[in-house]
Amino acid sequence: MTADRAEGLVRTARALAEGEVSARALTERTLARIEAAQPSLNAFKRVRAEAALAEADAADRELAAGGPFAGRPLLGVPLAVKDDMDVAGEPTAFGCRGDFSPKSEDCEAVRRLRASGAVIIGKTNTCELGQWPFTEGPGFGDTRNPWNTGHTPGGSSGGSAAAVAAGLVPAALGSDGAGSVRIPAAWTHLVGIKPQRGRISTWPWPEAFHGITVNGPLARTVADAALLLDAASGSHEGDLHRPPAVRAAEAATRDPGRLRIALSLRMPFTAMPKRLHPAVRERVVALAERLAALGHDVEEADPHYGPIGLAFVPRATAGIAEWARHVPDSSLLDRRTRGAARVGRLLGGAPLRLARRAEAALHRRVGAVFSTYDVVLAPTTATPPPRIGALAAMSGFRTDQAIIAACPYAWPWNVLGWPGVNVPAGRVAGGLPVGAQLLGPEGSEPLLISLAAQLEADQRWYEQWPVPEPRTARPAT
Repeated sequence: MTADRAEGLVRTARALAEGEVSARALTERTLARIEAAQPSLNAFKRVRAEAALAEADAADRELAAGGPFAGRPLLGVPLAVKDDMDVAGEPTAFGCRGDFSPKSEDCEAVRRLRASGAVIIGKTNTCELGQWPFTEGPGFGDTRNPWNTGHTPGGSSGGSAAAVAAGLVPAALGSDGAGSVRIPAAWTHLVGIKPQRGRISTWPWPEAFHGITVNGPLARTVADAALLLDAASGSHEGDLHRPPAVRAAEAATRDPGRLRIALSLRMPFTAMPKRLHPAVRERVVALAERLAALGHDVEEADPHYGPIGLAFVPRATAGIAEWARHVPDSSLLDRRTRGAARVGRLLGGAPLRLARRAEAALHRRVGAVFSTYDVVLAPTTATPPPRIGALAAMSGFRTDQAIIAACPYAWPWNVLGWPGVNVPAGRVAGGLPVGAQLLGPEGSEPLLISLAAQLEADQRWYEQWPVPEPRTARPAT
């Protein structure tokens, strides 16, 4: 196995099981890669060096004892999780400044990763309370894109995306409340899965951000993302949403069959100006043409979104208000966060209840597209990744305008709670990656994963790596 960058998740797990490498050696290499990249990428908020090495030693003892490992498919594999997930002994700051107390126990998703044998190497950076498609802030500095460090890797799971794209870890968990897995996956040339609501538990929250936020994997290949999805999936008895299990890794090995695919370039209505960047459009249309060449029936068609934004804003802002109450010192929050929390407190009553009740009608309206088509193919973002700092000094209103202009495509699927998979769509000027999302109805992860795997076999995007920049690159903060 290479020492300069992580192999994929499937390959790493196999190498450990077959004795090609020890968990301790693998963890030591991972820690060295993280340390070397931190000044230029700033992907990690917390690195658990001592604890991770102890976990690796325990994995090596279990591996040496032999026996079946089917129940622990990630035994000894170093993985990262986003800093909105509780890890025992570590604080969960969720991108905020302040003195956060260490958590006494793992969240359910991390507990399941440990049960699969994974070594939790650290917690990755995220913007403040996961609000923005960039990963910057005074609590941790700027997280940078491995493909071009002058640009953001996206957000809010930007640290997880940067860590995987740079080969620091083979895969990582993020969370997606308005595209926060799919957007950074698009902008760092990764596969990012937003699962069905409840597929991966958000416990100790019965649901996160009133049901719009889910946890999901980022990886370089479909098989790696599917394996991590299987390992992290499952419910806690306190979860509000408990969908039936799927076998994602198995789906990644299946032919999807001939599908009817709707190419949708129309943006949901938001009352703010936005435009699909010509280079992004070109890459997404080219991907649609490849799908047609692979035998699928592809034609332009759009879901009928209607005023779906009215069902998003109350849930998002009320969620911010709830999280803000857990911050030790609210005066340290970004002024935009404080403003969003104020809106959330205003909308957290009747408007929130109406937003939740609207979901059934939205399922019928948007879901009507699946009476004709099996999958919707859409851009993941409208633009390539912005430059670092481009949104940092904006007012709340101007920030919202910029976010909607850059990322108008992902958030409706969070309102619906349905699955989506980002796949790399190529790169544009400056070497910057862009992506496309495969979208389906409730419980459609197996179909989307099978289609993504077929496209990956054709495109072979995993063969491309960012070229490391000189060590004299700009510092991350």
